Amino acid sequence: MNERKPSSIISRSMREGALLSFALLLIVLYMLYTYGYFKPFADWEIGVRTVAGLLLLPLALGAGWGFYQGFRMKRRLDRLRETLLLWEKGNLRLSMPPLGDDELGRLGEQLETISGKWEDQVTTLQRLSTNNAQLAEQARMTAIVEERQRLARELHDAVSQQLFAISMTATAVGRTLEKDFDKAQRQIALIEEMAAVAQSEMRALLLHLRPVYLDGKGLEQGIRELIKELKVKVPMDIVFEMDPGIQLLKGVENHLFRIVQEAISNTLRHAKATRMEIRIHRRGDTVRMTLRDDGVGFELDEEKQTSYGLSNMRERMTETGGSIQFITAPGRGTRIEVVVPLLAEEPEGTAAPAGGGRTEEHGAQ
Repeated sequence: MNERKPSSIISRSMREGALLSFALLLIVLYMLYTYGYFKPFADWEIGVRTVAGLLLLPLALGAGWGFYQGFRMKRRLDRLRETLLLWEKGNLRLSMPPLGDDELGRLGEQLETISGKWEDQVTTLQRLSTNNAQLAEQARMTAIVEERQRLARELHDAVSQQLFAISMTATAVGRTLEKDFDKAQRQIALIEEMAAVAQSEMRALLLHLRPVYLDGKGLEQGIRELIKELKVKVPMDIVFEMDPGIQLLKGVENHLFRIVQEAISNTLRHAKATRMEIRIHRRGDTVRMTLRDDGVGFELDEEKQTSYGLSNMRERMTETGGSIQFITAPGRGTRIEVVVPLLAEEPEGTAAPAGGGRTEEHGAQ
């Protein structure tokens, strides 16, 4: 079913003005004819010209008046719509322009009040996000202690015992090497096997020590260290740019960092990309983060949104009062656009230092 195209307010006002003028003209002519002031014309040509003039002049005046009124109304509505679009993109500090003293002006004043409440809610969301980050940090410290205890137990139960067994077997090799060479070879093979098992156990334990949080660092430093870690592991170029001087609440930085992690993980697992770009810039009262890869892309259906973790990214942006958009198609790569509003007053001590200027990190080939 085709959607109906909305009609222009100017053309609608012109039609209404012309119809109103025509209706008023007919009423006036009827009244004149009823009371005898309107007489038939002696010459039909003069009558046709007179009637045509009587019809066209009011129609033109009505259409002109309708155009003037419609244009004024359209201009005010356009200003209202432009302001609402900017609010939707995160520019909450932009004021509603004056729209007059009529009903539309009062509507603008009411929307201005709603904007103030909306900004207060975004402030509350971001502060709650920071509080959640602090609580998560406390929980993480508790988890670190428990993880260290678990790692100590596993090191003792697995790796330590394997190393002890290797040491004992190596000692036995020295004793049996001259007496029973075949047995010594079997013992050496056993040492190699136990060493491989110990190495696998150690790698499995080291995976638990990989950092997944900012750990008190700024957003730029955390992303650069994440990219540095990936350079030696993945054959993909990763370009990173960030404007200097960007200051965000700690909770917002944590959410942006986790979105970067999720996007990189998706790119490595699914995209088959050779290049990824991470760009963070300030645009007026907002911070815009763009994540782009040259991979295979995908169909943005409900199943992909769940399996790729896109819903988690949206939830993180909801907590910051920002917005996120996914742009992708098969064979076209993937682009993620994130916009976070900057608040008028940042609580002191909650914004992490932005670090240096723009930097670029490239993965090893």
